[in-house]
Amino acid sequence: MPRLSRLGLAGFVALVVLTGVGVTAGLSKVLVIAWVAFAAMAAGAVLGGRSNDSMHAKKLVWAFGLASGAMITSAAVFLVPSAISHHPEYGGFGIAAGILVGFSAHTIGHRATHLETALDHTSVELTAHSFAAGAIIGLVYGNMPELGLLLGLAIVSHKGPAGYVAAHRLREGGSTPSVLLLPAAGIGITAIISALLQLPSSAAVNGLVFGFAAGVFLHVAMDFLPRCELGGEVYEVAQLSDNAHHLLDELRTHAVASTALGGLVVFALWAVISRPM
Repeated sequence: MPRLSRLGLAGFVALVVLTGVGVTAGLSKVLVIAWVAFAAMAAGAVLGGRSNDSMHAKKLVWAFGLASGAMITSAAVFLVPSAISHHPEYGGFGIAAGILVGFSAHTIGHRATHLETALDHTSVELTAHSFAAGAIIGLVYGNMPELGLLLGLAIVSHKGPAGYVAAHRLREGGSTPSVLLLPAAGIGITAIISALLQLPSSAAVNGLVFGFAAGVFLHVAMDFLPRCELGGEVYEVAQLSDNAHHLLDELRTHAVASTALGGLVVFALWAVISRPM
């Protein structure tokens, strides 16, 4: 699939070029987040491309659980208070809009996977998601540079397990996982561009933007919760086992433990970072 490989390479080259722009503009935090997201998805894709049909369900649960727990906690702690402090009502409306728009885009956007494109369905969804998430991250950090790296790194923590699962699907479908370089670079591409945009100095606008960001990331995080139910991502892996039903029951405990630990890790890091010197 040489064309798919060229698309992945084009995404990587675009990220490298825009990194130069980001360095010139002093967008150090955005660049760190962009490259961590790229490395996480690329590493996950390498592992997923090499995995076989017996890839362990517990590993998948812990990967998704840790990422979603960290994302939910980070969005609730770092974005929700910021949105409300800018403007309580507009911040709240922004949060609601972010969750609802995230759900709507995820649901209706599935129709785009039926279009004939150079990308496969999995890559189309991941690329669209990465571009949208990157644009929001760039706006948030570009207009509130005092935000710490912890928020951004927690937000993109799901890129690793997402790349792992996507690469496994691509390999099973006979496609090359190298196309995932495009969605891997997607967050950085749009984040660097949107970080250059300055929002109007309006409390209502800032409340809406930060609330919307919080709502979108809360939706994404909840979408990544490791649900051990029939037909889900975890079930597809668990059913490969001879004792699938018993394994699903066991995995539910791991799902709760992993999401809780993901949230606790963010709390612990915040406690250490915010401690007075």
